[in-house]
Amino acid sequence: MKGMILAAGYGERLWPLTADRTKPALPVLGKPLVGYVAEYLAKHRISDVMVNLHHRPESVRAALGDGSRFGVRLQYVHEPVILGTSGALDNARDLLGSDTFVVVNGKIITDIDLNAAFETHRRTKALATLVLRRNVLRERFSIVETHHGLVTRFGGMPDYPTETMNKTAMADAPLMFTGIQILEPPIFDYIPRGVFSHSTIDVYPQAIAAAERIAAHIAGGSWYELSTLRRYLDISLALMRAEDRDVYVGQNTLIDRETTVSESVLWNNVIIEKGATVRRSVLGDGVHVRANEHINDAVVVRGEIVSGLTAPAKALKGELCGDNFVVSLSQ
Repeated sequence: MKGMILAAGYGERLWPLTADRTKPALPVLGKPLVGYVAEYLAKHRISDVMVNLHHRPESVRAALGDGSRFGVRLQYVHEPVILGTSGALDNARDLLGSDTFVVVNGKIITDIDLNAAFETHRRTKALATLVLRRNVLRERFSIVETHHGLVTRFGGMPDYPTETMNKTAMADAPLMFTGIQILEPPIFDYIPRGVFSHSTIDVYPQAIAAAERIAAHIAGGSWYELSTLRRYLDISLALMRAEDRDVYVGQNTLIDRETTVSESVLWNNVIIEKGATVRRSVLGDGVHVRANEHINDAVVVRGEIVSGLTAPAKALKGELCGDNFVVSLSQ
């Protein structure tokens, strides 16, 4: 069985961390985000994997190489014009072959049991099986409606909870798509050729209207989606707490003994001078925090990385502070 990792997105909400790389190439505790996805597929004995590329393609190639470090064999599929979540499949249809295949979004970290999803897929004889989970916190993920184990509709965003969640509310939490899907080759009958298309907007609604079986597999386990600067920091901290620590320090990083660093992620070649404090922050490669400087609840990259660039529309606002570009997470 083959797999495909979707890795072509711009990562606008993760800017400026994505100013010099694409979202799946971001390091998460020293490992590229897309590497977690490759290892997830390898764990489930899916070793032939396609990766689509568009924005900053060299950053994904540098992060993954030939895939052997993560237990997979990779083929890269470049998109000169970005094609969307299903247009990417059309672009790789000749490589995906004529058998069942798996597609995973390149921005997640999960331990969801994919074998259990395969069981659902085989039992329901579905054209596609979408792996769903309960959106207990009512985060901003589209609602997936189901009936008797089949997906019937993709809805809007959930209402935010107004009170503390209880067990009943948790059981009634809306379903959301995890970005993990198992597909049969006839899905290509519903994917337009050579144009941008999106699975949950352009493909699955058509298939459902044609009475195709789109199965819903509701999964447990952990699932993290790193799509914003705040989520990047919060999820990094959650992963560190599982290891009883709250600071990640990359390679060749120098921290003076008379500093305070807590709940933070430091990439490579960071320097923090005497008397400085860094709390709940992300410091990108080569960031230099001067003596007695205070960084709190922020993402910081070197100013030269964003020099001459226009911030994407979805990016949080930042400002130059000396040699650094600082984005407050309190916006």
